[in-house]
Amino acid sequence: MSANRPAAVVVLAAGEGTRMKSKTPKVLHEICGLSLVGHVVRAARELDPRHLVVVVGHAGEQVQGHLAEVWPGTRTAFQAEQNGTGHAVRIALEELGPDIDGTVVVVCGDTPLLSGETLTALTAAHGADGNAVTVLTAEVPDSTGYGRIVRDAAGAVTAIVEHKDATAAQRAIREINSGVFAFDGRLLAEALGKVRTDNSQGEEYLTDVLGILREAGHRVGAAVTGDHREILGINNRVQLAEARRLLNERLLERAMLAGVTVVDPATVHIDVTVTFEPDAVVHPGTQLLGATHLAEGAEVGPNTRLRDTVVGSGARVDNAVADRAEIGSGASVGPYAYLRPGTRLGTKAKAGTYVEMKNATIGEGTKVPHLSYVGDATIGDHTNIGAASVFVNYDGEAKHHTTIGSHCKTGSDNMFVAPVTVGDGAYTAAGSVITKDVPAGSLAVARGQPRNIEGWVARKRPGSTAAQAAAAAAERATEEN
Repeated sequence: MSANRPAAVVVLAAGEGTRMKSKTPKVLHEICGLSLVGHVVRAARELDPRHLVVVVGHAGEQVQGHLAEVWPGTRTAFQAEQNGTGHAVRIALEELGPDIDGTVVVVCGDTPLLSGETLTALTAAHGADGNAVTVLTAEVPDSTGYGRIVRDAAGAVTAIVEHKDATAAQRAIREINSGVFAFDGRLLAEALGKVRTDNSQGEEYLTDVLGILREAGHRVGAAVTGDHREILGINNRVQLAEARRLLNERLLERAMLAGVTVVDPATVHIDVTVTFEPDAVVHPGTQLLGATHLAEGAEVGPNTRLRDTVVGSGARVDNAVADRAEIGSGASVGPYAYLRPGTRLGTKAKAGTYVEMKNATIGEGTKVPHLSYVGDATIGDHTNIGAASVFVNYDGEAKHHTTIGSHCKTGSDNMFVAPVTVGDGAYTAAGSVITKDVPAGSLAVARGQPRNIEGWVARKRPGSTAAQAAAAAAERATEEN
């Protein structure tokens, strides 16, 4: 167990976020596969705290439901009235109980770029310096809107002054409060009881705790983050997009440093939950979402979107969409293919151009080259499905399954009307509608016998261009004979 393991992490996520102009609570807006608060909880969990509590308020039930789904077991505390950050932390401590002994880390729920590494460095500095409180700060190009860090001549932190309460000289300070703190838990609880509301907002400011502790003779310190962008809070859609861009760049950089080739990082978007193996290649215009995994040597894109999809080693996915699919080693997908949930392509299998699959298991080396729909089906190994084939799986009320064996050759323009089975080594003739099981090694022919009705065009479409062309052809045939 780490010596710097905090007693608790408190995540402040009660605000409404009116500047987002959205029915969705601010902290539930998503970037790179997680909600804003989801990113913060993810970073906080890297500290392995004994307790983790998220303070909710606006749309509290919705936020609680989201956390229960994404991070099961996360505790929440409800702040009925948003009376300031100090009040929110008081609510959290009441939820945790009166005997919080150790470090309490407080973070904001709208800072998705905050990393676990930075929080770990904060708690380490807090413990090493023996502070009552350590504030995470940053030097920023524009400090407008942020609380300013006020230091004395020796460099010690004397106060944090909110922008609205700052003097002109204080507003010129570029070192800002990130809203992230490490506190001595017992001292924090005592100081919160002394926080006043005589400020421009009439709220309990958590930052006032620093002054209270300093006046009581306790040490107040600061840890400066190396990258000020980590503490960026999200208040509107512009900032949301900027955070998404920055996080995406960070994720792609990590992937490339781990041995992944990203041909054009400016056009590739990935989620935090995507994983790679070395020598995977990602082409332009590609989105990798959810729990997608690219194995060694897999090549994806261009213009491809994969969600919760596993791509095997050496597989190739080109101009395709896949959702909750498994693509085997050496398999080929696309261009212009759509793999829907439940699709599993075996080793060196193929889902080719304009092919859609759903809830289908495709065996090793089996090819569905083009213009086909395969739904609710199992196909064996080394089978070839002819062009323009449709697995007719829905009777209007229920879905039914089709099974095609190994080493089969099915003709073009086939309809397999489920439930139906085609045995190993069987053939089906082009244009067939297969409604009965086909025994292994058989040839199934399920189409009407062709017949030609001579002279039909001349009789039924006299004077038409078709009739004129037919008459000219007949005349040429007579002359040739």
